[in-house]
Amino acid sequence: MTQPTTLSRRGFIAASAALAACGVVPSLVRAQSAQPFRLGALNSITGVGGPYGPAMLEAIKIAIDEVNAAGGAAGRKIQLYAEDDQTKPDAAVLAVKKLIEINKVEAVVGIWPSSVGLAAMPITNAAGLITMNTCGAPEMLTENKLGLAWMYQASNAVFGRAFAEVARQRGFKRPAVMAFNNSTFVGQANYFRDAWQEKGGKVSAFTIYEPNQTTYRTELTKVLASKPDVISLSAYRPDATIILKEWFQTGQDCKFIMPGWTANEDLVKALGKEATEGIISISNVAAHEHQAYKTFAAEFRKRTKREPDIFASQSYDMVITLALAIEAAGPTADVAAINGKIRAVTAQGGGEKVSGFAQGQALLRAGKPVDYDGASSRLDFGKQGETVPDFGVFDIRDGKLVLKEVIAGQV
Repeated sequence: MTQPTTLSRRGFIAASAALAACGVVPSLVRAQSAQPFRLGALNSITGVGGPYGPAMLEAIKIAIDEVNAAGGAAGRKIQLYAEDDQTKPDAAVLAVKKLIEINKVEAVVGIWPSSVGLAAMPITNAAGLITMNTCGAPEMLTENKLGLAWMYQASNAVFGRAFAEVARQRGFKRPAVMAFNNSTFVGQANYFRDAWQEKGGKVSAFTIYEPNQTTYRTELTKVLASKPDVISLSAYRPDATIILKEWFQTGQDCKFIMPGWTANEDLVKALGKEATEGIISISNVAAHEHQAYKTFAAEFRKRTKREPDIFASQSYDMVITLALAIEAAGPTADVAAINGKIRAVTAQGGGEKVSGFAQGQALLRAGKPVDYDGASSRLDFGKQGETVPDFGVFDIRDGKLVLKEVIAGQV
């Protein structure tokens, strides 16, 4: 029987140095020499984003566990520091400053609303931090001047055009627009109107409303007076619930096109089947056929007893993408070097397809390029750090979302 070998600390260092001189560096040496990667999660745990933030944070934890179980990225274990932005820009500013100044994070992931993303970006840019988000405001792209922000959700410019195209395909002639007054939804509304008018159409009414009202009857009456056959409603669930309830009480015949994070089965629970029947719901959809999604979804279901939504899938991809970039950059790489590897590990046609961190890690350590196909999408990042998952077009029928078609997302 072979006896275990006892090696003193001095002997271990000497042996490691000898191996390094021969070009052989054991993983234990790599792991001991690499500092942990300090990762901030800025999620909307409370506020308007409360239905999504907790699931996004759980997805981030699942991805971190996957990376750390493989020994870390380039030997660097990921340490998580989580903050609630309360879906408010002012709260987000305080939270991101804490993550940077107190927790000394090197990247921030999981930002959900554009208002938070736009408030945080000047601070993270000044600190030279990578950020990853699901923000949709077109301003997120133009403000990404340093190339440190990565958008995993379609811009609302793309959403607005998708809404208009679906309305046109469904044969509507007199669309009206109602939108919550923030950068995300105003951008979506403007792009709907522009896309509709580009092909010779005209919107019957265009109304931007202020949030946090107990009634939207004045704004709704103005829109309904234009006799629309469909309303493009860019809204969060609380205000959409009030608007739809007040519309239903009028008895006026009209359809609605809405974003999927608002028009879903929770909206049906709030209003009932009759008031929500026939709503067209459009959202980015996860890449259900990708192995990355199947693996992630199984673990998410195990932990939460529910299916992951698109935002959770995107949050998982943020961490895996970042970890592969760290692996590619090496254990001593700075944030700029890591950021420079994000496109390389998600490059179409530039590497072997991988569906998880450990698979990609093995190839990168063998000197081979990789192409991570995510749980949320193919992750084909455009020149401003944007990617576009596929769009699902759903109808609400008898209280359920029925998928009618999938439109391929394009940057």
